[in-house]
Amino acid sequence: MALDERSSDSFIQLAQRSTEIQRQRMTAFPDNKRFAFSIFDDTDLSTVENVGPVYKLLDEIGIRTTKSVWPLASSSNGRFGGASLQDPDYLKFVLGLKESGFEIALHNVRNMCSTREQVQAGLEEFRRLLGFYPRVHANHSHNRENIYWGPARFSRIARLYRAMTMFRRLSFEGHIQESKYFWGDLCRAHFDYVRNFVFREINLNRVNPTMPYHDPERPFVNAWFSSSDGHDVQAFCELLREVNQDRLEEEQGVCIVYTHFACGFVSMGAVHPRVDFLLRRLARKDGWFTPVSTLLDFLRKRPLVKVISITERSALERRWLSDRLVDVVFRGIRKPSPHVEPATRRRHL
Repeated sequence: MALDERSSDSFIQLAQRSTEIQRQRMTAFPDNKRFAFSIFDDTDLSTVENVGPVYKLLDEIGIRTTKSVWPLASSSNGRFGGASLQDPDYLKFVLGLKESGFEIALHNVRNMCSTREQVQAGLEEFRRLLGFYPRVHANHSHNRENIYWGPARFSRIARLYRAMTMFRRLSFEGHIQESKYFWGDLCRAHFDYVRNFVFREINLNRVNPTMPYHDPERPFVNAWFSSSDGHDVQAFCELLREVNQDRLEEEQGVCIVYTHFACGFVSMGAVHPRVDFLLRRLARKDGWFTPVSTLLDFLRKRPLVKVISITERSALERRWLSDRLVDVVFRGIRKPSPHVEPATRRRHL
């Protein structure tokens, strides 16, 4: 059988399976809500000043989401800066979010590479400052302790990915037991969910219907989840434009936006007007607005397959690659936001 025929067959199988799973998931969300929505806010570049107004808006309109943090002090040698829980004002801000019902997650323990001992110290510092261990994690940029990152993230397109990134000379070793950056056992012990692929799609049921899923080829992660791409203010507004909001509701879908609120969402102390409009419009819909782990806990209880199939895993990788190629073209034709730092326009997606 030719390669294109095999690919066609696998997409047909996945589409059929996705349709069946979506039928199962079209039962009511809690309180009979029509769709489920959350946001994972990557902490890169975050300060109280450049993300605080967004959380004030979210709190006002009743949307509870997830914010990631660095428990250890940020370093000027890190690829991206931003405040950490070692900053008193930022810690006070994060504690206030926690008390208001927002979830606090991890984005590695600091903004630069950390050994196993430093990861352990960071997890304990998170617990000391916030009173609990985080349940949700997302890898940060080029940190060497990133778990199943780089080529190890892929099964079917690993060779292609290596060829595409051969000049980067990056190494990710969080899952390699012989490495001083290994912390896979700690990840499995503490975290329920780790973020993986990000897609240009608002309804994740269309691309990852078995989310959250376990991948036997990557045993140190209990369950993975996918996200919708809203990495900066422009991508966020494109993702949440009116027609997409309406489709998410119509399809009774699931959306977890991956974004950086520090990237253009606030200017002169005010939330970007388009962001304000879109979030208020979304909040008026009959959606279930809840933090990431709460949403994933709910999905995990459904009577669905919990281990991802080879077919779905392959389709996820191909769709991710396709979306990244579209990103390259899109970045070339769209006008950059004046509020977004150039270095942040290529995120760890």
